[in-house]
Amino acid sequence: MRMNTSDEALAIAAANGDRDAFAALLSRQYDRLFAFAFRLTGTRHDAEDLTQDICAALPGKLRNFRADARFTTWLYRVAVNAAHDRRRRAATHARAADGWGDWEVNRQASNQEAATQLDWLTKAMSTLPDDLRDTVALTLGEELTQSETAQVLGLSEGTIAWRMAQVKDHLRALHQKEEQA
Repeated sequence: MRMNTSDEALAIAAANGDRDAFAALLSRQYDRLFAFAFRLTGTRHDAEDLTQDICAALPGKLRNFRADARFTTWLYRVAVNAAHDRRRRAATHARAADGWGDWEVNRQASNQEAATQLDWLTKAMSTLPDDLRDTVALTLGEELTQSETAQVLGLSEGTIAWRMAQVKDHLRALHQKEEQA
Protein backbone atom coordinates (compact mmCIF):
# COMPACT_ATOMS: atom_id res chain seq x y z
CA MET A 1 0.00 0.00 0.00
CA ARG A 2 2.72 2.52 0.97
CA MET A 3 4.62 1.69 -2.24
CA ASN A 4 1.84 3.20 -4.36
CA THR A 5 1.27 6.19 -2.10
CA SER A 6 2.72 9.46 -3.37
CA ASP A 7 5.45 11.28 -1.49
CA GLU A 8 3.09 14.18 -0.99
CA ALA A 9 0.43 11.95 0.63
CA LEU A 10 3.08 10.33 2.85
CA ALA A 11 4.35 13.79 3.87
CA ILE A 12 0.86 14.95 4.84
CA ALA A 13 0.24 11.74 6.79
CA ALA A 14 3.68 12.07 8.52
CA ALA A 15 2.91 15.69 9.38
CA ASN A 16 -0.24 14.42 11.12
CA GLY A 17 1.80 11.99 13.24
CA ASP A 18 1.77 8.82 11.12
CA ARG A 19 5.11 7.22 12.01
CA ASP A 20 4.85 4.55 9.33
CA ALA A 21 4.32 7.23 6.69
CA PHE A 22 7.35 9.12 7.99
CA ALA A 23 9.48 5.94 7.92
CA ALA A 24 8.34 5.14 4.38
CA LEU A 25 9.03 8.70 3.23
CA LEU A 26 12.47 8.71 4.80
CA SER A 27 13.26 5.30 3.35
CA ARG A 28 12.39 6.57 -0.14
CA GLN A 29 14.17 9.90 0.09
CA TYR A 30 17.22 9.28 2.29
CA ASP A 31 19.69 8.32 -0.46
CA ARG A 32 18.54 11.22 -2.65
CA LEU A 33 18.80 13.62 0.29
CA PHE A 34 22.28 12.35 1.17
CA ALA A 35 23.49 12.68 -2.43
CA PHE A 36 22.17 16.24 -2.59
CA ALA A 37 23.77 17.07 0.78
CA PHE A 38 27.05 15.70 -0.55
CA ARG A 39 26.83 18.02 -3.57
CA LEU A 40 26.08 20.94 -1.24
CA THR A 41 28.90 20.26 1.21
CA GLY A 42 31.56 18.51 -0.85
CA THR A 43 32.59 16.00 1.81
CA ARG A 44 31.09 12.75 2.99
CA HIS A 45 31.44 13.68 6.66
CA ASP A 46 29.68 17.03 6.25
CA ALA A 47 27.02 15.43 4.05
CA GLU A 48 26.33 12.81 6.71
CA ASP A 49 26.04 15.49 9.38
CA LEU A 50 23.79 17.67 7.24
CA THR A 51 21.56 14.73 6.30
CA GLN A 52 21.25 13.74 9.95
CA ASP A 53 20.38 17.32 10.91
CA ILE A 54 17.68 17.44 8.24
CA CYS A 55 16.23 14.07 9.21
CA ALA A 56 16.11 15.06 12.87
CA ALA A 57 14.32 18.32 12.06
CA LEU A 58 12.05 16.86 9.38
CA PRO A 59 9.11 15.85 11.61
CA GLY A 60 8.70 19.43 12.78
CA LYS A 61 9.27 20.88 9.32
CA LEU A 62 6.69 18.60 7.73
CA ARG A 63 3.99 20.63 9.49
CA ASN A 64 4.84 23.44 7.04
CA PHE A 65 4.55 21.23 3.95
CA ARG A 66 1.58 22.55 1.96
CA ALA A 67 1.73 20.16 -1.05
CA ASP A 68 1.69 23.09 -3.55
CA ALA A 69 4.85 21.57 -5.08
CA ARG A 70 6.31 18.11 -5.27
CA PHE A 71 7.66 16.82 -2.00
CA THR A 72 11.16 16.45 -3.43
CA THR A 73 11.18 20.13 -4.46
CA TRP A 74 10.17 21.10 -0.94
CA LEU A 75 12.78 18.73 0.54
CA TYR A 76 15.53 20.28 -1.62
CA ARG A 77 14.55 23.70 -0.27
CA VAL A 78 14.76 22.36 3.29
CA ALA A 79 18.21 20.92 2.51
CA VAL A 80 19.48 24.16 0.95
CA ASN A 81 18.26 26.16 3.96
CA ALA A 82 19.89 23.68 6.35
CA ALA A 83 23.17 23.90 4.42
CA HIS A 84 23.05 27.70 4.57
CA ASP A 85 22.37 27.57 8.31
CA ARG A 86 25.35 25.24 8.81
CA ARG A 87 27.62 27.55 6.80
CA ARG A 88 26.48 30.57 8.82
CA ARG A 89 27.11 28.73 12.11
CA ALA A 90 30.54 27.63 10.88
CA ALA A 91 31.40 31.20 9.86
CA THR A 92 30.22 32.51 13.23
CA HIS A 93 32.33 29.92 15.05
CA ALA A 94 35.32 30.75 12.85
CA ARG A 95 34.95 34.47 13.62
CA ALA A 96 34.59 33.74 17.33
CA ALA A 97 37.64 31.48 17.30
CA ASP A 98 39.69 33.76 15.08
CA GLY A 99 41.27 35.72 17.91
CA TRP A 100 42.02 32.55 19.86
CA GLY A 101 44.54 31.43 17.26
CA ASP A 102 46.45 34.70 17.66
CA TRP A 103 46.15 34.45 21.43
CA GLU A 104 47.56 30.90 21.41
CA VAL A 105 50.45 31.89 19.13
CA ASN A 106 51.26 34.81 21.44
CA ARG A 107 50.95 32.58 24.51
CA GLN A 108 53.34 30.03 23.05
CA ALA A 109 55.78 32.77 22.03
CA SER A 110 55.62 34.20 25.55
CA ASN A 111 56.19 30.76 27.06
CA GLN A 112 59.11 30.19 24.69
CA GLU A 113 60.60 33.55 25.61
CA ALA A 114 60.26 32.79 29.32
CA ALA A 115 61.84 29.37 28.81
CA THR A 116 64.71 30.93 26.87
CA GLN A 117 65.26 33.47 29.64
CA LEU A 118 65.16 30.74 32.28
CA ASP A 119 67.66 28.66 30.28
CA TRP A 120 69.97 31.68 30.03
CA LEU A 121 69.62 32.40 33.73
CA THR A 122 70.30 28.76 34.63
CA LYS A 123 73.47 28.74 32.50
CA ALA A 124 74.51 32.11 33.88
CA MET A 125 73.97 30.89 37.44
CA SER A 126 76.27 27.95 36.80
CA THR A 127 79.09 30.41 36.04
CA LEU A 128 78.79 32.05 39.46
CA PRO A 129 81.18 31.14 42.23
CA ASP A 130 79.66 28.76 44.78
CA ASP A 131 79.19 31.38 47.50
CA LEU A 132 77.26 33.72 45.18
CA ARG A 133 75.21 30.83 43.75
CA ASP A 134 74.23 29.73 47.28
CA THR A 135 73.20 33.28 48.14
CA VAL A 136 71.09 33.84 45.03
CA ALA A 137 69.52 30.37 45.26
CA LEU A 138 68.27 31.14 48.75
CA THR A 139 67.32 34.77 48.14
CA LEU A 140 65.65 34.49 44.73
CA GLY A 141 65.03 30.78 44.33
CA GLU A 142 63.63 30.12 47.78
CA GLU A 143 62.36 33.71 48.20
CA LEU A 144 64.05 34.20 51.55
CA THR A 145 64.73 37.70 52.80
CA GLN A 146 68.34 38.81 52.97
CA SER A 147 68.10 38.50 56.75
CA GLU A 148 66.86 34.89 56.49
CA THR A 149 69.54 34.06 53.93
CA ALA A 150 72.16 35.53 56.26
CA GLN A 151 70.92 33.28 59.08
CA VAL A 152 71.01 30.17 56.87
CA LEU A 153 74.55 30.91 55.65
CA GLY A 154 75.80 32.19 59.00
CA LEU A 155 76.75 35.57 57.53
CA SER A 156 75.79 39.17 58.13
CA GLU A 157 72.92 40.77 56.27
CA GLY A 158 75.38 43.27 54.78
CA THR A 159 77.42 40.43 53.29
CA ILE A 160 74.28 39.03 51.65
CA ALA A 161 73.46 42.47 50.20
CA TRP A 162 77.04 42.75 48.87
CA ARG A 163 76.83 39.23 47.34
CA MET A 164 73.53 40.06 45.60
CA ALA A 165 75.14 43.19 44.15
CA GLN A 166 78.01 40.98 42.92
CA VAL A 167 75.49 38.60 41.31
CA LYS A 168 73.82 41.49 39.46
CA ASP A 169 77.18 42.80 38.27
CA HIS A 170 78.23 39.32 37.11
CA LEU A 171 74.97 38.71 35.22
CA ARG A 172 75.03 42.18 33.65
CA ALA A 173 78.62 41.66 32.44
CA LEU A 174 77.79 38.22 31.06
CA HIS A 175 74.78 39.63 29.19
CA GLN A 176 76.82 42.48 27.69
CA LYS A 177 79.52 40.02 26.62
CA GLU A 178 76.92 37.87 24.85
CA GLU A 179 75.37 40.87 23.08
CA GLN A 180 78.77 41.96 21.76
CA ALA A 181 79.51 38.47 20.42
